[in-house]
Amino acid sequence: MASNEPSREMLEQLLGRELRRRDFLRWSAAVATSAGLASFLAACNPAASTTAPSVAASVAPVATPAGSVAAAATPSAAATFGRTIKIGYVSPKTGPLAPFAEADDFILNGIQQTVGAGLLIGGITHPIQVVTKDAQSDSNVAAQVASSLILDDKVDLMLVASTPDMTNPVADQCEANGVPCISSVAPWQPYYLGRQKDPANPKPFAWTYHFFWGLEDIIAVFLDMWGQVSTNKSIGGLWPNDPDGNAWGDPVHGFPPAFTSAGYSLKDPGRYADGTSDFSAQISAFKKANVEILTGVPIPPDFTNFYKQAAQQGFKPKVASVGKALLFPSSVEALGDLGLDLSSECWWSPSHPFSSSLTGATAKALADSYTSATQKQWTQPIGFVHALFEVTADALKRTTNIDDKGSIRDAIKATSLSTIVGKVDWTTGQPVPNVSKTPLVGAQWRKGTTFQYDLVIVSNKDHPEIPAGGKMELIAG
Repeated sequence: MASNEPSREMLEQLLGRELRRRDFLRWSAAVATSAGLASFLAACNPAASTTAPSVAASVAPVATPAGSVAAAATPSAAATFGRTIKIGYVSPKTGPLAPFAEADDFILNGIQQTVGAGLLIGGITHPIQVVTKDAQSDSNVAAQVASSLILDDKVDLMLVASTPDMTNPVADQCEANGVPCISSVAPWQPYYLGRQKDPANPKPFAWTYHFFWGLEDIIAVFLDMWGQVSTNKSIGGLWPNDPDGNAWGDPVHGFPPAFTSAGYSLKDPGRYADGTSDFSAQISAFKKANVEILTGVPIPPDFTNFYKQAAQQGFKPKVASVGKALLFPSSVEALGDLGLDLSSECWWSPSHPFSSSLTGATAKALADSYTSATQKQWTQPIGFVHALFEVTADALKRTTNIDDKGSIRDAIKATSLSTIVGKVDWTTGQPVPNVSKTPLVGAQWRKGTTFQYDLVIVSNKDHPEIPAGGKMELIAG
């Protein structure tokens, strides 16, 4: 083949199999008619759409070595091809945090269709390979698989999502090895301060960048929701002994001082271990303190155990605004009728007025596409995992030397991009270096139409651009 045409190895990588005789005939026809590489791959794999203008994840990923997803092709045959860029992606596909990664396959399939054979960087088209690893909801495993991606797979940059248990160990591996890393779906304080050697004197990180909201945002959202209903202002804190729980329950930087300043009293029975099966001590403490507002940040299975035990032991708060555990339809449905009127923060929904920089799809279109492809209800991580790849594509296209990880890092640092979750901007250094904040609202689970429960936005005080669908209500009964 000519030097500006893809090599046999590259074509086989894009097809996910060895080239056959008829493939050479198809390639010859594509070149002769100027139909291009996209037409060639479509002829070899008719089931795959190679020019989809929006995310449509019903197409299976191109087969590649285990744990990877290679993009389908869109450039013309005249394109000049460079080496494959490897992107590592770590998430909790299994274990108690698995609901955070439920939509991963959908997003990866959509990115496969959208990015095409690669990205045009400095006039050269680079094929993209995403190498995925399951962290098994374990921070030690997250660090191990991140190390493997860096040292064995030799990724050019790393992506990671879903709680500080995942983001922090992966980001630390990248920081130690000089690999650019973009992370999300963890409040910025446990991500940024939790990784500092001296949290009282924090220093910027060299290689790792994060976008999400902060504890100050969820505190404001919860207080606004609680202010819409009548309670005795007595709060019970259900905070586990993990990075989220320790950050949220921190007596100086966490929720307690903000609640006290707002005129609420707090009962904090202390930290408990993730995976606790008996919550009798916490329930007894909340009953004794006459708690009417429950908050916390337990993992989904722990909250299911706690709330069912609370009902059996006669503790039923008037309000339950709980992070992490109440983000997902599956977690609320696991509670049966007890799930009605529970509330949580809402980082992304079909109502958010943002669009993808990659596909042009609105938040509603992306959520509807997920439901159409999977027959499942949309979940909040869909938008943020998609945005990880938006930011990645934007930074790679602006990289001046793709073979220099420092150049990739500098392009990430210079990011100022409107995404499907809002603006991601690391150019201002606010609220701290390496972090860009995204908007947060509050929502409540109500009786659904198509599904058992619908998540209705009830607090948008600080972000009126995100429309509310109702007002906060006390838990029925």
